Amino acid sequence: MTLLVSATHAHSQGTSAKVSVGFSEKAKGYLALTKPRVVELLLVTTLPTMFYAHGYAGNSGVPGLWLMVATMVGGALAAGASGAFNCYIDRDIDKVMNRTSKRPLVTGVITPREALVFSWILTVVAVALLWSINPLTGMLGIGAIFLYVVVYSLILKRRTTQNIVWGGTAGCMPVLIAWSAVTNTVQWPAIILFLIIFLWTPPHYWPLSMRYSDDYNAVNLPMLGAVAGSRTVAVQVVLYTWAMVACSLLMIPLGGAGIVYTVVTGAAGIWFLYEAHVLYNNSKKDLVTKKNAMKVFHASITYLTLVFLSLAVDPFVGAALMVR
Repeated sequence: MTLLVSATHAHSQGTSAKVSVGFSEKAKGYLALTKPRVVELLLVTTLPTMFYAHGYAGNSGVPGLWLMVATMVGGALAAGASGAFNCYIDRDIDKVMNRTSKRPLVTGVITPREALVFSWILTVVAVALLWSINPLTGMLGIGAIFLYVVVYSLILKRRTTQNIVWGGTAGCMPVLIAWSAVTNTVQWPAIILFLIIFLWTPPHYWPLSMRYSDDYNAVNLPMLGAVAGSRTVAVQVVLYTWAMVACSLLMIPLGGAGIVYTVVTGAAGIWFLYEAHVLYNNSKKDLVTKKNAMKVFHASITYLTLVFLSLAVDPFVGAALMVR
């Protein structure tokens, strides 16, 4: 089956063209709207948090299968809805930036109307699924979508270099959603995990914006990595990384963390601090390149993965290092 849609072509000239789209390509376009790589990273923090919350509440084993599936699917749909709304909102700048020029709203695979309807459908299904777990989890799901779509995409992204700092709170919400799904409340460990991701977001994203500074400058997006000097960005990366590592250690006295979390997170923190300081030292010598900026970006993903994998394993190995 072939569908015929009218859309604006990806070229910056803005010429209008008819695009013939097959069913398979259409489906891939809808999937691309959800930003699967972002969803995948968010889910990396969700399931480990559920495991840890289950053990923290004094339970053995793992949460129930339905609860895990409902939380993971609901969270993925909420993140996908946020990504789709973002693609709809940013379609004007996406067609100018090389990094985003193949997104489905730019190529015409998906029309703006289709994207908007799809975004709302995902939102309704996500909230309904999360709400079925408990109302608190549903409200947190609504809050996550609101933060990304309204606070970040509509208000902050085009106005301030601090856009990713405060807008990035949406990416911290999965740990609160996961914790509330298991315990029907939000406790200190969940808040600490929220803060770890909050402080992790700038060292994760600002090196990426250094790599794609030409794209961001072409559309006048005030991403700090694109508009500030490399030394300024590197200093901020180092400061946020130190704060993040210090925050991660609060899980020991306040969150009931055991030996696995402590050792893995401590070692990963030292390694990521090293990478952040390498970036800073390069910036002092004016030697920052797109390649070594991206090295910090990729290191940040590895760091977060290690932290949450250790969080998932921790309840099954030994006891808390400090009595809570």
